Amino acid sequence: MGIFSELGVGVALEQALAKQEINAPTPVQEQSVPEIREGRDVYMCSETGTGKTLAYLLPLIEGLDVSSSGLQVVVLAPTHELGMQILRQVQDLKQNSGLDFRAVSLVGAGSSKRQREKLKKRPHLVVGSPGRVLELIKARKLKMHTVRTLVFDEADRLLHGEALALCLQIIRSCVRDRQLVFVSATAKAQCLGQARKQAPDLRELQAGSGSVSSCIEHAYLVCEERDKADLIRQLFHALEPERVIVFTHRNEMVERVAEKLSFHRLPCAAIHSECDKTEREQALRAFRSGKVRVLVASDVAARGLDVKGVTHVFNCDAPTQSNDYMHRVGRTGRAGEAGRAVSLLTDRETHLVKRYERELGVRFYAAVLKAGELLVSTPE
Repeated sequence: MGIFSELGVGVALEQALAKQEINAPTPVQEQSVPEIREGRDVYMCSETGTGKTLAYLLPLIEGLDVSSSGLQVVVLAPTHELGMQILRQVQDLKQNSGLDFRAVSLVGAGSSKRQREKLKKRPHLVVGSPGRVLELIKARKLKMHTVRTLVFDEADRLLHGEALALCLQIIRSCVRDRQLVFVSATAKAQCLGQARKQAPDLRELQAGSGSVSSCIEHAYLVCEERDKADLIRQLFHALEPERVIVFTHRNEMVERVAEKLSFHRLPCAAIHSECDKTEREQALRAFRSGKVRVLVASDVAARGLDVKGVTHVFNCDAPTQSNDYMHRVGRTGRAGEAGRAVSLLTDRETHLVKRYERELGVRFYAAVLKAGELLVSTPE
């Protein structure tokens, strides 16, 4: 297909995309844009880094009635980081297209009082977390009767556990003929089942493998637990990544790795669940701008974090679930670019390699650090 205009995207938005050096739609955009533009309920499943956010934003922004003062689109996200990322994309499209619509964020980490003031500007589009959105609905500050479309980004997290009850209440606050758009990198049966309950005529769109990008090379290093923080430093020197995210399980390990790197004069940013909103924003700003080349993060940042140019992912602690590994390494190898993932494993963790290979369809290479170089062997 090739160009966005053939999907029904207008000139203003197509020019905005060109300014971001996006000139051709991805497979998920080719499938989803026409369906969403027609108002159909959609479950969009595609691997990380394939352009799912634009796949729903383009038709929904195109369809906004800017002459109306009513709220028309609500995008729900499970984390503050993802919500702010989506809003940044909305703002980029607005600025680069010249389209005159209003959008605000309503995430739980922000000031409720300030967000209530923002709503007085009568936004056409809102990006928010389920808890805060529902709070404002119940306070009658957020009017949902004019909402035409509800989007659930990372639906597998929103249609599960405590978030599910919140999302169902938000759906019930809308008119019956509203459009529902579910977005996910996975097609979990439980999530799909919940989506079908809310939208019996759901169109299920699958683009790509729904797994790990083939552009990523996977390697693992066997080591002692106590050596992991120092090995991260050695890996940085051996591979000289342009931009790397280091993932750990625990907040304490984030601090430990960050301290080790800083001690050796390797500037880095760090985020974990105990960081407040300002600390997270400062860390991500430093990483995005290139002020620091290393972001050390607990799993709070494993999903939804979109930073261009991440060349490497280092797993200081390997996730026990293959799906979590997929989301972590999905921060690199995006949109066809080459990426590299290196995991540090103790002897007791090496069984995870076979699990990842079997469940994700990837191949791992054993590696060792020797004389300042990472030497990688061919898989058996």
